[in-house]
Amino acid sequence: MITRSLTVALAGLLLASASSRAQESIITHKSLSPEIALDLARAALVDCRKRGYQVAVSVVDRFGVPQVMLRDRFAGPHTPSTASGKAWTAATFRTNTTELHAISQPGMMQAGIRNLPGAVIIGGGMVIESGGSLLGAVGVSGAPGGDADDACAKAGIAAIQDKLDF
Repeated sequence: MITRSLTVALAGLLLASASSRAQESIITHKSLSPEIALDLARAALVDCRKRGYQVAVSVVDRFGVPQVMLRDRFAGPHTPSTASGKAWTAATFRTNTTELHAISQPGMMQAGIRNLPGAVIIGGGMVIESGGSLLGAVGVSGAPGGDADDACAKAGIAAIQDKLDF
């Protein structure tokens, strides 16, 4: 009787341990809805227009996969791919591209990231976060300089910030 009870107890412990490991291997995350991603892109585009800039805006999910791309009618032909590259870069490195630019100057330890395929290390790519979780990133291209692209991206994020705190 003792060995049967011991066997049942050990089996229970093994099942509980396996169940615990299974739960640890499952990851959940928050993501932007297409509607919120579109609202963000529109707000960034409108902000750039108010400043007199014709730009493209790209919003990607946390994995760098595109969700939204908007290009103003007179934005340059290079701006959609540049905006997408900035957003992808920010999401991939979980860092705004202006910060990446600063820490990846020639001779610095992170300089090699500039040579990675698809990385666009110029201002205008910003991470989108809520409650400490990365939700995605936005990239803006076409304003005169990375700081101006950053300003439009920040305006887009600010416009939907209340919706991010879900």
